[in-house]
Amino acid sequence: MENDEKYMQRCLELAKRGAGNVAPNPMVGSVLVFDDKIIGEGWHKVYGEAHAEVNCIASVQEEDKELITNSTLYVSLEPCAHFGKTPPCVDLIIKNNIPKVVIGCRDPFDQVNGKGIEKLKAAEVYVESGILEKECKELNKRFFTFHEKKRPYIILKWAQTANGKISSDEKDRLHISNQFTNRLVHKWRSEEASILVGTNTAMLDDPELNNRLWEGKSPIRMVLDIDLRLPHHLKIFDRKNKTIIFNAKKHEEIENLIYYKINKSRNIVLEISDALFHMNLQSVLVEGGARLLQSFIEAGLWDEARVITNEKLNIVSGISAPELNGEFEVIKNKDTGDVIRYFANIK
Repeated sequence: MENDEKYMQRCLELAKRGAGNVAPNPMVGSVLVFDDKIIGEGWHKVYGEAHAEVNCIASVQEEDKELITNSTLYVSLEPCAHFGKTPPCVDLIIKNNIPKVVIGCRDPFDQVNGKGIEKLKAAEVYVESGILEKECKELNKRFFTFHEKKRPYIILKWAQTANGKISSDEKDRLHISNQFTNRLVHKWRSEEASILVGTNTAMLDDPELNNRLWEGKSPIRMVLDIDLRLPHHLKIFDRKNKTIIFNAKKHEEIENLIYYKINKSRNIVLEISDALFHMNLQSVLVEGGARLLQSFIEAGLWDEARVITNEKLNIVSGISAPELNGEFEVIKNKDTGDVIRYFANIK
């Protein structure tokens, strides 16, 4: 059991290398072990390309290939049993006569969910599962939320002054967080499929909503503009990145700009959540404004909240920050100079 956890931990370390490149697939790592020695390692590197198990088996050196039929394959997520962008991994495992497979957790995707394990057992492969299951699920929390709850993983983020204001009454934009925190926020953006703001935030701040201060892909930009009030000179209309405008007037697509019509008589945040699920976007970072953020909170429709506080800044008057109710604080740090609190929705 101790060795199983050691090798599963290695699977998780490998899986993380695929971050930002494999979505909407999950991050997966795999190791092949003979006589307490790793003879192969692999991870899912790029969406549409070989899965972790394939890369793991392919990495085995020529002189070690004869050991495969007496080895144990460790994989952080249940091997797939269906034809998708690539052939089923269970077929490759069976073909290579691997006698034992240790799995971190089952795959919640309907086309897999238990079918990979069943197929391995039917081929008389010994299967163990549930090793570091909590850690394996946590790694792919976006993927699991998407397939189990049929909605994206929702992260709320805002910056506030020491006295709980997210903007001032002045026309000029209020800069709350420092340059180090701003870089961290751009790192957060690079980790999510999409980013969302409301009409007023887009109008007053004119944000680019990309991760120019960090490497990696920028998220798909999304704006809630029910009555299509936003002027087209704003940066979100520059068509440099794919942008979705949620509105109640039209459904239209022009190059990188998509007008997505929603039903405003229904709860707006539920409409947005459903739209993201149908567009196969597994996560969203909601960056404001206060009204939109509070709407997600009141609907109970969020997974994490990341609250940045500048403890040295107070303003006389302005828009109050959203309020979380009945949740718990996960962690607090001041690594960037600002105080950052991470909350999780436990409901």
